[in-house]
This record gives sequence, C-alpha cells and structure tokens, in this order.
Amino acid sequence: MTKIFRRTLLAALSVAAITASVPAAAQDFKPRIIRFGYGLVEDSNAGRAARFFGQEVEKASGGKMKVRAIGNAALGSDVQMQQALIGGAQEMMSGSTATLVGITKEMALWDTPFLFNNAKEADVVLDGPVGQKVMDKLQEKGLVGLVYWENGFRNLTNSKRPIAKVEDMDGVKLRVMQNNVFLESFKSLGANAVPLPFSELFSALETKTVDGQENPYNTILSSKFYEVQKYLTVTNHVYSPWILLVSKKWWDGLSKVEQKVLLDAAKKSRDFERQDTRAEAGRALAELKQKGMLINELSPAEAGRMREKLMAVHTSIAAGVGQDLWKETQDELAKIRAAK
Repeated sequence: MTKIFRRTLLAALSVAAITASVPAAAQDFKPRIIRFGYGLVEDSNAGRAARFFGQEVEKASGGKMKVRAIGNAALGSDVQMQQALIGGAQEMMSGSTATLVGITKEMALWDTPFLFNNAKEADVVLDGPVGQKVMDKLQEKGLVGLVYWENGFRNLTNSKRPIAKVEDMDGVKLRVMQNNVFLESFKSLGANAVPLPFSELFSALETKTVDGQENPYNTILSSKFYEVQKYLTVTNHVYSPWILLVSKKWWDGLSKVEQKVLLDAAKKSRDFERQDTRAEAGRALAELKQKGMLINELSPAEAGRMREKLMAVHTSIAAGVGQDLWKETQDELAKIRAAK
C-alpha cells in the first residue's frame, strides 16, 4: 500500500468517523411540530406524561421535533381525535383503549371486567405478545399504536347513595364510555348506562343529567368530580389502559430515525407515566376523602356477585375479539399467576 493511498484511506475513514459521530438530529430530522392531544387537564398524570414525552422527543431529535401537548380535550373527544389522526389532520394523541373498540374490535379485550387482578399482570400482558398483537391491528385502520399508558383500576362514584351491594346500582344513571362492552356491563348490573364523551362528563354530573360515573382515583381527583359527587365505591372492576397513538398517514412520512425517536420516547414515557400514576393513586384516594367524599369498599362477597353477573359479558367479549386471542390472553394470565 503506497503512502499516498494510505493517507487517503485514513483521511476517508476519519471523515466517516466524524460523520458517524454527528448527532442524528443534524442529519436525519426535519423540523416538525407534533400536535399531541389528550382529554384530561394539564395538571394530571396524562398531562405530566405528555410533557415528559415531548421533552424526550425534543432532546433525542436535537430540537428538530417539537411536541405541542394540548390537554383538556381542546382538540376534541377521544373519538374526534382518533378520526383526525386517521385523516392526517392531527399527529398524535393519548386516550382510552375503550373508545377504539368501534375502530378495532380486538381493543374490547381490555374492557373485560375483572380481567387483571393487579397492575403487574396488566403490565406483562399489555407489554407482551398479546398487547402487541392487539395494537398492531390499528394499522389496518390508519392508526399506529406505540405503547400503553396506565389510566388505572376504575371505581364508581355517584351522587345518590353508597353502592354496598349490586342491587344499589338499580336505576343509577351512570355515565359510561362510548363503548358497547361498558354499556352491556353496567346494564347487567342494573344501572341505567348512558354513553357520553369524557369532555361532557363534569357538566352532566353537575346538572344531574347523570348520577354517577366510573374512573380511576387520579382522574376523579384531577377532574374535580368530588365537587359534584358525594359517594365513591372501591370496586376495581376494570383495569383501564390508555394508548399512545400516531396518525399512520403522518407516521409513514417519517424517516426510520424519526420513527425510532418517537418509539423510544414513548417507551420511556410509559415507564414514567405508570410510576407517576401509581404513586399518585394512593395520594388521590386520601385527598378525595379529605375533600368530603364518602368512601366505601365493595365486600369480596359482593364483588363476587358482580363478577357472576358479568360472566355473560366475558362470553360476549371472547366471541367479539376471537376465541384464539381470548385463549392466548387467559393462558398468559394463568402462566403469570402460576409463577407467583
């Protein structure tokens, strides 16, 4: 090898090394403003996680990709934002999986009453093959799911009376999500189930259009439902995930590097959001009590009666999502429980 050739080769390698060390932000990103919508107020677990996600995206893209987090349903209800994503008019959102059932039937799996016994079971299933399989179905409908966040175990509130037994549900006008599984579940329990967007819920409770609702402690607190609801019953009847969604139309126009930045930031935000949500849940329950809500816990016997009344709903969900997916989920849960 001649000296001239060797020097040329070394120079070329040096240039390659320098180029490789230049941050991806300088090479692979276009300036982008990402509108990220969510339903809760800014000072909520969803709001904090949205801000965290945005910081991670901006940092990893060298400031080229900026997330504009917009809360309080300012961009519309979950359903409206989903349609905006599908049409490419909005880039991202986080929202309830329950509002996606009309788009992707497999999402109804997460609405199964008493599916998970605890958050650890939910994490393993949602982050594993079953959760990914359900999320992947969204791409056929114009959406890309990145990760599942946690909303939490749902509990009942109302302004009429404590719910100490199943019969106490009779005649209670209960707001539920716009989702047939929730409608059928609460009708089975005797409630008068009324589907409403979350953005209309506080007003409906305040005007007594509905008597009650069901949500995790964090949401009950951050949405100030304690101002218009007297009774809170600890039921933990459904574990409720949120999902981070991207417009497929927009996603397909991103570079692989940009997609990776979003996915990596989403995974970090998932871990942050779950930890934050769980830490807040205990504090939220105590604060709701301090704010005057009367709190009671459904007894194990009554919870068992509730489960029995909902078995027909389980059968319906299994048929709707497909027996193979249902069996895979139950097998995974059995494996988790056997490992304890």
